Amino acid sequence: MKTIKIAGVPEHFNLPWHMCIEDGEFEAVGIDLQWTDVPEGTGKMCQMLRDGETDIAVILTEGIIKDIVAGNPSKIVQVYVQSPLIWGIHVAANSSYNTISDLENKKVAISRIGSGSHLMSIVNAQHQNWNTENLQFEIVNTIDGAVESLTSGKADYFMWERFMTQPLVDKGIFRRIADCPTPWPCFVIAVRNEVLDQHPKVIEQILDIINTTTEEFKMIPSIDRTLASKYNQNVEAIQEWLKLTRWSQKQMTAPTLDKIMEQLLKLQIIDKKLPKESILK
Repeated sequence: MKTIKIAGVPEHFNLPWHMCIEDGEFEAVGIDLQWTDVPEGTGKMCQMLRDGETDIAVILTEGIIKDIVAGNPSKIVQVYVQSPLIWGIHVAANSSYNTISDLENKKVAISRIGSGSHLMSIVNAQHQNWNTENLQFEIVNTIDGAVESLTSGKADYFMWERFMTQPLVDKGIFRRIADCPTPWPCFVIAVRNEVLDQHPKVIEQILDIINTTTEEFKMIPSIDRTLASKYNQNVEAIQEWLKLTRWSQKQMTAPTLDKIMEQLLKLQIIDKKLPKESILK
């Protein structure tokens, strides 16, 4: 058995991985795929790839591109979710903020530097024509940390995937005042270069297995009910999410990568563009 470590967020996008692991599909081809849930998200997974704590990460596109440009020795092997991620912009339910313009120059809660919640707050500020120099950040690590931070007034708003935060909105803990979709495909699969060099066949097998599952995922009987119960969502919200979500089985194209790097440069999230060979396998 070849042991491979993989990390991802504990969110509904990743249910296909858990299904393949539980069904023994990787084991059947001699791969012991060990999954780690990372509620802290992309910033933390970039660090895990750098430290060799994980071999593979299912990770936000903008976060891993930023980190590869900054020296992370990994490459993107494939797009995992082609559709954009819809980020909700949330405030504490009892706060006085009602519109996006109320949040200019206010403090944003982020899971960590380099995470999606950090980078998307820059994207949002740019969309609103705010001065990004004036953004202030409060590091909260996880969604629970964000609840604490917004409720106590340490931070003013928080951006997170809107379907995952829906239960907090339903419970009257957060209010969502707007949505902000990513201007690119949201999740990719990244692998450490060392693992790519040493076990290319194993990585290929892993991708074949997950791609077969994601291709048919929406057709699984009662998948909406399975997702709803597993992630504390109501079935209607999950059905809407399934309609909006498109998994991918293909590598990112060079023009798409170039367009993303252009946008990240403009946002000053990266300071240079790399040739596609340095980022895409």
